[in-house]
Amino acid sequence: MVIGLRYGGISADDNAAKEKTYAVVGEFLQEFKACNGSVACTGLLGYNLSDPQRVAEAKKNKVVPARCPGFVPDVVKLVEKAV
Repeated sequence: MVIGLRYGGISADDNAAKEKTYAVVGEFLQEFKACNGSVACTGLLGYNLSDPQRVAEAKKNKVVPARCPGFVPDVVKLVEKAV
């Protein structure tokens, strides 16, 4: 959202702004993946969250509160760099 607010256009037909936003988001995603191995929850957490059984296991093992806060500093650093 922050990247879109910084680089996004005011009108839907502002293709230059759209291309710039996509480029910056792509760079952000590549760097996050380089730091963390994935940009998808399944890859980040090691549990397929579209499978109810695996969701139950993740909850039981408290995976989200154990792992997700660790991603926040990387996101903040990368957003600061991007904007």
